[in-house]
Amino acid sequence: MYRSILVALDGSPFAEHTIPHALSIAQRTGARVRLVTVVKPLPEAFVDGMYYDTSALQQEEIARTESYISGAAARANGVGAGHVETSVLQGDVATSLCAILDSGSEDLLVLATHSRSALGRFWLGSVTDEMVRHSPRPILLVRPDEENPVDLGPIAPSRRVLIPLDGTPFGEQILEPVTTFLEGSTGAEVVLLRVLHDVSCSAEMPDVAEARKEASHLMRQVHSLQTDLRRQAQQYLDGVARRLDSSGLRVRTEIVVDDQAGEAILREVESSHADLLAICTHGRRGLSRLILGGVANKVIRGSPIPVLVFRPV
Repeated sequence: MYRSILVALDGSPFAEHTIPHALSIAQRTGARVRLVTVVKPLPEAFVDGMYYDTSALQQEEIARTESYISGAAARANGVGAGHVETSVLQGDVATSLCAILDSGSEDLLVLATHSRSALGRFWLGSVTDEMVRHSPRPILLVRPDEENPVDLGPIAPSRRVLIPLDGTPFGEQILEPVTTFLEGSTGAEVVLLRVLHDVSCSAEMPDVAEARKEASHLMRQVHSLQTDLRRQAQQYLDGVARRLDSSGLRVRTEIVVDDQAGEAILREVESSHADLLAICTHGRRGLSRLILGGVANKVIRGSPIPVLVFRPV
């Protein structure tokens, strides 16, 4: 059960598209919502050998930020969201957010994947990357709707969640965050997806009879291997689905054969009409960079729907 939800804002209208998602979850779970923004310290300045004190400018920026976030909270409270709290921090954005999450006072971070503000345009490449790598809590990544102004009213709860699994216990650790996220939702469906590599080959048959016979035998073996892989994947998904039965969620499974896992997942988002995508990601630096540069990076950047990301400890 969520007790508190942290919403990170950067001062732009685009990042505010995260607020309705947080309010919707809070409405179902009774969690409090805390809006937070981070003011980066202004460095001391030396121009032509003269020292300029930037402390006054820093205080002005803090005052503007406090006014902005108080206004955002007032608008959120105005749609019947209950009491929305605010915080203005100073320091590095990712470090400050991680410190809050490390304290254990927040259960979920809601973050925009990109925005057009001076700070926001870097969030996916820096802040979001750092949060995905280091956050001890699940993160809901929301792509802002840049064509329409934000409506702070709570959105409808998720009805269909797509969960790509890789067949390992590590990837299955996303299941608990998903069931927690869906608490209070009725009739929600979970789609368990397994993407398999295509081991078949499409080489032309040779002209020599003996070679054709050998090639035909090899192709039958490859086809049998692909069939076995699909059967094993189905058994695996069925086992995971049985474990989710007790949660009261409707579960169905899907197997896709494709060498481009990221593209296959994004296509499945469309075809399944999912409104939430949920994935696990590694937190180790070297491997995390590899994963964020591959499948997860493609999915996060390309997903038209919110993505629930969890880094197992």
